[in-house]
Amino acid sequence: MAARVEVVEDDLAPLIDRARRLVGGHRRRLLGLTGAPGVGKSAVAGAVAAALAPAAVLVPMDGFHLAEAELHRLGRHDRKGAVDTFDAAGYVALLRRLCSPGPDVVYAPRFDRHLEEAIAGAIPVGPDVPLVVTEGNYLLVDDGPWAAVRGLLDEVWYLQTDEALRLARLTDRHVAHGRAPEVAADRARGTDQRNADLIATTRERADLIVCLRPVSRPRSA
Repeated sequence: MAARVEVVEDDLAPLIDRARRLVGGHRRRLLGLTGAPGVGKSAVAGAVAAALAPAAVLVPMDGFHLAEAELHRLGRHDRKGAVDTFDAAGYVALLRRLCSPGPDVVYAPRFDRHLEEAIAGAIPVGPDVPLVVTEGNYLLVDDGPWAAVRGLLDEVWYLQTDEALRLARLTDRHVAHGRAPEVAADRARGTDQRNADLIATTRERADLIVCLRPVSRPRSA
C-alpha cells in the first residue's frame, strides 16, 4: 500500500530530500510524478529537479502530445490531453533509453503551451546525469503502451490537493492560455475531469501519495 505524506506547497524539503536519496549508486534512477490535471505536477517536479541540478533533469511526459494536425486528423482535438492523445509508445521508448544511458546525450521533446505543439530535441540529458524526473497524467495507467511505464520508473509519487482549489487553478490556467472563462470552466469540469477520474483509479499503484496543502495566508487585522 502506498505511503502518504502531507507537504505544504512552499516547503518541498521533504520531497527534495526523498528524491536526493535516489541520486547515487551505480545506475541512473527515474522518478515519476503523477496526479490529476491542475494538481501542481509541473511545479513540484520542476522544483525538485532544480533543487538537485545538475544531478537531476526534468523530462515531462507532455512532450509526447500528438501534433495539432494529427489530433484533427484523428478527430480527437476536442479531447486533447486525454489518454489517447499522446504518443505513449514513443514516451516508453524514451524512458527505456534514459534507463540505460550510453555515451551520448539523449534529447527529449518539450511541450510549448503557447504554440500548443511539442518541440523535438529540446531537453538534453547527458550520460552522467544520475536522476531523471518525469511528470505526467498517465504514468500509472495499466493499459496499452502505458502499462510499460510503471516498470521503468524507480519511484512514482501521486500528487493530490483540495479539489476546489485544483479546479480553480486549472480553470485559471486555461484562461491564461487564451480560453474564455466560461469555456475554461467547462473544459476543467468536462474533458479534464474525465481524465482526472481515470488518473484517480491509478493512485494505489504509486509508491507515495503526496497531499499538497496550500500556503496558509495570515488574516488581515
